[in-house]
Amino acid sequence: MNVTIICDVLGEANNGTSVAAYNLINHLKSQGHNVTVVCCDADKKGKSGFRIVPTLDLGPIINAALARNEVVPAKADPKILEEAIKGADVVHLLMPFPLAWKAVPICEKYGIPMTSSFHVQAENFTCHIGLMKSNFATKVVYRYFYRKVYSHCAMTHYPTEFIKRDFESNIKKSVPSKVISNGVCESFFEPAPAEAINRQKQKNHDKFTIVVVGRYSSEKAQQVLIKAIAKSKYKDRIKLIMAGKGPKGKSYRRLARRNGVDCEMRFIEHEELKEVLNAADLYVHTAYVELESIACLEAIVTGLVPIICNSKRSAARFFARDDRCLYKKWDSDDLKNKIEYFMDNPKELEACKAKYKSQANVSRLGECMNKMEEMLEQAAGMRAKEA
Repeated sequence: MNVTIICDVLGEANNGTSVAAYNLINHLKSQGHNVTVVCCDADKKGKSGFRIVPTLDLGPIINAALARNEVVPAKADPKILEEAIKGADVVHLLMPFPLAWKAVPICEKYGIPMTSSFHVQAENFTCHIGLMKSNFATKVVYRYFYRKVYSHCAMTHYPTEFIKRDFESNIKKSVPSKVISNGVCESFFEPAPAEAINRQKQKNHDKFTIVVVGRYSSEKAQQVLIKAIAKSKYKDRIKLIMAGKGPKGKSYRRLARRNGVDCEMRFIEHEELKEVLNAADLYVHTAYVELESIACLEAIVTGLVPIICNSKRSAARFFARDDRCLYKKWDSDDLKNKIEYFMDNPKELEACKAKYKSQANVSRLGECMNKMEEMLEQAAGMRAKEA
């Protein structure tokens, strides 16, 4: 099968969307499919299977804001797109942005079926312009996405039932779709070596270790956790590890330093992250906008108890087994109380760990990629039938 994947934003595998893209690309190649990726990553120029388009210039102010978030959007080049698309059996659109918009009429010109993935919530935009609470703004964004991309696709991939309901309730339409998790990497299902766990514990000076994983950005809201620890009677006993990187990094470091919170902040690769999670005592998920939260699922399968932000814009809240594992959005006092409950009741914490690990209904990456491959094959088959 010849598959062309249109990536408006690809970059490094340091965020959920890019990781999902690379997982799909690598899986399809491993199964013998011919994969062509269209993106604007200059470092991939000349590499087999990549077609490089220019970057999109949105002016100095917007460009600077995107750069702070390590986002480099692609500018559509019709000639490059057409060359990449015309021989494909199916074209997969990763994000509902300008490169995908331009790909749609080219696919329709050649009669090539399209599939898409739903990786962008309206709130990823509206939270930055003060309109996250505006239902009207959410509807406008989603209806635009639908008109430009999703209405043209033979099949759309939703990572969760939550985002499927959210999107389709806003556009007042149902689109042909499959709900497929982005999947947790196989390695997280196996415990880290004992010596690696002990090494991590020693680095943490045997403190009660809390981990949060995610980009340092507005919608991830890690500052709530820093403030909660700062208020805690156990502040001096807690080590906070914030795995990630992003534009809020400097302000979070200042906040932790000003409040005397023992906080380690850095990007952590998968293999070490598994060790960090295995050595930790508690996982906190602070994001209030979340499509799926693979990071939270990774923590759960390693046996950590999560305390999750109870936001209606986040799919992660459904992972909580009871109210002890949910805190009120933006409420650092409530989060502090939830953390202290488990520190005051270590036997309860251990019982919860066993419960979460044994009852976790988590999809493995390999299974999910097989389902994505089947979706693409199904869409490609539609063209074969028409022929």
